[in-house]
Amino acid sequence: MSKASSSTKFRRVDVDELDEENYRDETDAPEGGDEGASIEKRESEVEGHLKMKNNKEALQAVMHDPPVASRDQKVKDRFFALVMRVLSGFKTSEIDIAAKGLTLDQIDILMKYIYRGFAEPSEKGSALLLQWHEKALAIGGLGCIVRVLTDRKNV
Repeated sequence: MSKASSSTKFRRVDVDELDEENYRDETDAPEGGDEGASIEKRESEVEGHLKMKNNKEALQAVMHDPPVASRDQKVKDRFFALVMRVLSGFKTSEIDIAAKGLTLDQIDILMKYIYRGFAEPSEKGSALLLQWHEKALAIGGLGCIVRVLTDRKNV
């Protein structure tokens, strides 16, 4: 039998903090900073790989640390354009080898960019993204798609 208790010590959650208007995502990066300089540095590194025809290294570099926590949409747009430039540099026969060289976390990031590309279709981009999607799905499995679609941080 349970006993009625007048003690309120078990109530430790402040419900007012959970109000939607007061919600703050703890993982968001602070506003400001030098994200633009970081993107410019990354762009120059990736462009160097692309000029040397090192597409696999360019893919590794662009998937290493994307600005998913950034609040600046312009930074995300610039980085998305960079990712699309790298992905379009691969021949169809090279996509499988390049995708197999990525870690599972990088495959998840790649899938995020693939789905963003699907949301912003272009004439040649959609066919290219479908080829990358096929290879990434073969490596990451269905769990990869679920993780990407449920993740709150977008690219």
